[in-house]
Amino acid sequence: MATVLDGKALASSIENQLSERVAILKQKTGRTPILATILVGDDPASATYVRMKGNACKRIGMDSIRVEMPSNTTTDELLAKIDELNANPDVHGILLQHPVPAQIDERACFDRISLDKDVDGVTCLGFGRMAMGESAYGSCTPQGIMHLLQHYNVELEGKHAVVVGRSAILGKPMAMMLLNANCTVTICHSRTKDLPKYIAEADIVIGAVGVPELIKKDWIKQGAVVVDAGFHPTDTGGCGDIELSGIDNIASAYTPVPGGVGPMTINTLIRQTVEAAEKEAGL
Repeated sequence: MATVLDGKALASSIENQLSERVAILKQKTGRTPILATILVGDDPASATYVRMKGNACKRIGMDSIRVEMPSNTTTDELLAKIDELNANPDVHGILLQHPVPAQIDERACFDRISLDKDVDGVTCLGFGRMAMGESAYGSCTPQGIMHLLQHYNVELEGKHAVVVGRSAILGKPMAMMLLNANCTVTICHSRTKDLPKYIAEADIVIGAVGVPELIKKDWIKQGAVVVDAGFHPTDTGGCGDIELSGIDNIASAYTPVPGGVGPMTINTLIRQTVEAAEKEAGL
């Protein structure tokens, strides 16, 4: 039987450790770590994600500042709000919820976030430093996946990892993190020709393409490690980017959907905010 890479259980265990670290920070500095979340517009899914992140902060004794801006916000107005949060010594981390309304230059706004407060790992500078093996906060979903693989002692060195997806905050950083862990990495995407051929060669498959069950279980070789970073709501609760029905007869280990990658994303965000607060306090 395949090992279930249980992100929900690991995230819960890490939260217990983070609660202790936050208590120590409060005791030694008299200050509480704070994550500022910025939500522009009224997308219901984004509002749900922001609320979940605020709840995670609360669970470990952190505070969160929730900034809500109207859907007609301009790039300049959003940049000014980010500048304000960058300058606020009480704020340790800044999260700009993706996506923002179409009239806003999202990349310019991401890159305005101070490197020290880029706990969501979205800046070009943070990505470049991470790719070069320098200190930076990694994009939360791929960083959470790496944490999950390490926790379950999944061997990475020398393995062939196929990442399906090339987004700036998931596919690309995922590929760089695996490369830094000494994997041989192939990046595929929705326009890759003969995708099944590449999947069949993979020791580790990462589904990060954003298309429901694009990757079929029949393509996956026996004993591969399967990581599904997708989530698509369905009548039966949700599915990912990989066809997971019966995967436990094929994979050596896999992430369930839900309960695999998702909890690790938010967990990484709050863990990196605690790290930012500790660094700022010199602990």
